[in-house]
Amino acid sequence: MPAILNYLIHLLLAAVLLAVFFKAYTSWTPFDEVLLIRQGNLAAALSLGGALIGFSITIGSALVHTADYREFVMWAAGAMVVQMLAYAVTTRLLNMAKDQIEGNNAAFGGLLGAISISIGVINGACIS
Repeated sequence: MPAILNYLIHLLLAAVLLAVFFKAYTSWTPFDEVLLIRQGNLAAALSLGGALIGFSITIGSALVHTADYREFVMWAAGAMVVQMLAYAVTTRLLNMAKDQIEGNNAAFGGLLGAISISIGVINGACIS
């Protein structure tokens, strides 16, 4: 297969997987991140941005370390589950209510984002 075609297929798959993650993650959380971000809510932007970056780190690692498209998609699916579980565990352990994000607590949004990025780095490193 020509290298450019392989590149385009991987790029398209990664973009679709990122969109699927975005939809799944924003459906999973108890608040409407997109609406909050449109209203200027920094906490929601930091939290969602961190989740997207964390997932993307794992996707990048999967692209480097997998041999075929099916394996890549399976690692991505696993990464989605890990990121969503990290959110669920974090919010429970910190006794976080949706009021923290809706109230624009940027410190809490930043913490959630940083945890998501950290999980993404660890998760991505495990795919080697």
